[in-house]
Amino acid sequence: MHYCRHCASALELPFIDLGHQPPSNAYLTHEQLDEAQCTYPLKVYTCTHCWLVQSPAHAAPNELFTEDYAYFSSMSQSCLTHARDYVTAMQARFGLDSGDLICEIASNDGYLLQYALADGMRILGVEPTAAAAQVARGKGIRTETRFFGTTPAAQLLDIYGPAALMPANNVLAHVPDINDFAAGFAVMLAPEGVATFEFPHLMSLLGGLQFDTIYHEHYSYLSLIAVTRILTQAGLRIFDVEELATHGGSLRVFACRERAAHETQPTVADFLRREEAAGLKSEVAYGTLQRAAETIKNDLLTFLIRESKAGRRVAGYGAAAKGNTLLNFSGVRRDLLSFVCDRAPLKQGRYLPGSHIPICSPEQLAKDHPDTVLILPWNIAAEVVQQQACVREWGGRFAVAVPEFRFL
Repeated sequence: MHYCRHCASALELPFIDLGHQPPSNAYLTHEQLDEAQCTYPLKVYTCTHCWLVQSPAHAAPNELFTEDYAYFSSMSQSCLTHARDYVTAMQARFGLDSGDLICEIASNDGYLLQYALADGMRILGVEPTAAAAQVARGKGIRTETRFFGTTPAAQLLDIYGPAALMPANNVLAHVPDINDFAAGFAVMLAPEGVATFEFPHLMSLLGGLQFDTIYHEHYSYLSLIAVTRILTQAGLRIFDVEELATHGGSLRVFACRERAAHETQPTVADFLRREEAAGLKSEVAYGTLQRAAETIKNDLLTFLIRESKAGRRVAGYGAAAKGNTLLNFSGVRRDLLSFVCDRAPLKQGRYLPGSHIPICSPEQLAKDHPDTVLILPWNIAAEVVQQQACVREWGGRFAVAVPEFRFL
């Protein structure tokens, strides 16, 4: 029996079962191809008490977010644009000046804080993966390499003082002890400070059949209903919510201390009503994803097998975690997908976990002229099509598999 990481209730309602898979960001060297690779159950449950959708923590965070963890936010131009716009908007909305501390949790390679630094702000990044933290420091961004929670928050508070703004983008889903993580913000925030949390929205996951966003590094799949409970228990109050297009549909939640002066906006109640109307407080809403995932898998395999029989080559683009979930659930190997291209230098020359498909630089597309390029990170498909426009020159096509197989 597994128990909810927020409220400790028994987890009895299955959400989806994607079989046993390796960690999605555990890319392999050539020497590791002949070694055994650990796999863990990728099975997700819904807590019917607090409605937090979650996977049990089969692997510890330091097994998933290793020193050579190879996800770098700066590899996506759309991510950089989003970060720059965020910094500009927050400075304007909250009147931040150079004396205020902006402390980003899960600051990655400095993709966001670099814009605050350029504006003369006082900044601090907190990033648990050594490779990303090293890149950030190379940009002049002061970065602490550690996981966040109440104890680290108290230590950072003693050293750097309270934070006026604490961005936490796409990290709330990545922490097994979500209660301690959330409570850390209440420790470090200034009395009128603001924490913002961005996360893929559970409604978007369900509506867009985004089962490939499920992987071991994502311990939780978040609705505003669940996040409200988590932050309230931590001593924080949500005072605004924004809907974002990032990652296939996300929320940005604004939170402050319970007694802070920030006025609660009508958006909070509006989003909670929308979620309840969508059935997110009913068991029925959580029982549809398994069948949809199996249909997507079968459609992808049908296409790949047909292309292979016809002698046509299919390559992938984007060695993304979501792609690894899709490929491993579908059982796709190198005989059906020749290679995958990725802009991240640390991934190039390695192999996808589970499928052992080689990762190449994008220049490989122009050398091999594949008939179809399957874009695995569908959320940035438009960006990829623009960057790799050369594929059209030899009659190549772009395709995505989620939420349904289609050509672009």
